[in-house]
Amino acid sequence: MLCTGSIVSIVGNTINLLLPPATSKDPGSYKSLPVIEFNNVTIYFITRKLYSFVQYKQLASFSPCTYTLTTKDYKRRAQSSKMESSEAGGSSRLTQVPPTSWLHPSNRIHRFLALLLMCFLCFGSYFCYDSPGALADNFKNDSHLNTSQFALLYSIYSWPNVVLCFIGGYLVDRYFGVRLGTVIYMTIVFVGAVLFALGVYINTYWLMILGRFVFGIGGESLQVVVNNYVVLWFKGKELNMVFGLQLSFSRFGSTVNFWVMEPVYKWVANYYSGYEQLGVTLFLASLTCFISLICGVILGWMDYRAEKILGRQDESQSDEPVHLKDIRHFKPVFWLLSVICVSYYLAIFPFIALGKLFFERKFDFLPQAANNVNSMIYLLSAALSPFFGILIDKTGRNMTWVIISIVTTIAAHSIMAFTFFNPYIGVITLGISYSLLASGLWPLVALIVPENQLGTAYGICQAVQNMGLATVLILAGVIVDKYGYLMLEMFFLGCLFVALIAAVLINILDSANNGVLNMSPAMRESVKTNALTTGTDETTNLLDHEESTDQEEVDCKRIPESSLEDQRSMESRDISAAQSNRIRSRYLAQILPNTNVERQ
Repeated sequence: MLCTGSIVSIVGNTINLLLPPATSKDPGSYKSLPVIEFNNVTIYFITRKLYSFVQYKQLASFSPCTYTLTTKDYKRRAQSSKMESSEAGGSSRLTQVPPTSWLHPSNRIHRFLALLLMCFLCFGSYFCYDSPGALADNFKNDSHLNTSQFALLYSIYSWPNVVLCFIGGYLVDRYFGVRLGTVIYMTIVFVGAVLFALGVYINTYWLMILGRFVFGIGGESLQVVVNNYVVLWFKGKELNMVFGLQLSFSRFGSTVNFWVMEPVYKWVANYYSGYEQLGVTLFLASLTCFISLICGVILGWMDYRAEKILGRQDESQSDEPVHLKDIRHFKPVFWLLSVICVSYYLAIFPFIALGKLFFERKFDFLPQAANNVNSMIYLLSAALSPFFGILIDKTGRNMTWVIISIVTTIAAHSIMAFTFFNPYIGVITLGISYSLLASGLWPLVALIVPENQLGTAYGICQAVQNMGLATVLILAGVIVDKYGYLMLEMFFLGCLFVALIAAVLINILDSANNGVLNMSPAMRESVKTNALTTGTDETTNLLDHEESTDQEEVDCKRIPESSLEDQRSMESRDISAAQSNRIRSRYLAQILPNTNVERQ
């Protein structure tokens, strides 16, 4: 036995001299290769010529055993080893990129390219969203749709988003991931745009509706993953600027749509006519969604590469579970804020959807001129949103700016409804007001709702908003068909007065509490300092006050009579309150009104 062992050892050591060393100077690096194994000797077959590496085991005995190795096993294991070594080599090469190189994810040029791709992700969806509005009269003439049927093309987009604003982000966090989620949602948007164009091309109304419905499934959820990308690539104060730029560029997509769709429609008239001409125009418009899809794939590759180089891992969400029943504890101020979200935007988006026809009928504008004036709302929003965000960062007083925005919007609609002044006056006023309200309104949610419930809160706002848009857009079409555009403007004014009443009530409730929603930055800094000196680390939201409410007093009286299970429930609430206190300081420190968020 000793003689046999010696022969194997000599052969193994001799062949070992002919082989390159293991990558980690450890025989274990060959363990994925085919082997013939003995108790104290393991022979690794490196190539078809049976070159071997001998690893000695620390065992005294030598009793051979057999190992059957087929050609299929050999090829499979050799290929597996090759892939592993290739991945290891690729990963090591990625980590060797110098931080000063523009190819490194932390380099400013590299991050700027990522931001540019993020902006183009939503450009296509915003461009195609307003394609019906830019060609409204063509839909009525070529496809023979009445105003109610035309308004349903916008309404059906909002219906799936009554639910998907909750589910879309959850699917990304739980199953898809941001990279795959972007490609999936962008593909859905592209398919929806193509189906809609196909329905117009063959003049089939139900297919038009199906296409817009599919388009809506992906449209709102796409914005969720874009926001995730922004948070992954940019931190701290950069977020304000990046969110503003990304949103402005997306809105610019709608503006470009109003500018170019009418000329494209006229160019297509050289080759097609009737509803086929309209369908081909929409097919060309859907190419913007395909370009956005390509941008999503490229951005996904860049993000995968950045993850490998930086060793980045997705930050986990709050460990505390969030339940839908938590909305019972939302403050009345939040629900009033939701009323503003739905009632104010009901006077904006339906007006834009039907605006081209309005300007053609009342002011005798040509189609392209009507599109130009209608596009001013989005153009001003894209240009002014970042500046209004900076203004509110400096001055604070969010609720004051919200009330001013609603009042000036009422003035803008009144000018267009009751006068024949140049419509640019009313539209410019409307665009400025719309941008100012978005900059002041949406950050208020983060001041009212605990951090771990922010996703639910924003989801509720968007769900209510989409539900309102879905129903009111249909109603707006019926009003125009039966009563005309003057009654439609009266309806919009009624919605704005509801928003104004809700804003005044929020201001009254806030003033009766501690006035945080209408504080200046200096006052918020004072509140933050007081919170730190009193030992309050962090809070749920800025509206929490120290004294107990009437409901809490009632709950305290019931505790002695409650069962053990009820006591545990109260203890759980106390823990949640403690965690809420920790969250509050963080928001005070970051001064959340700086966050510039707008409805997508």
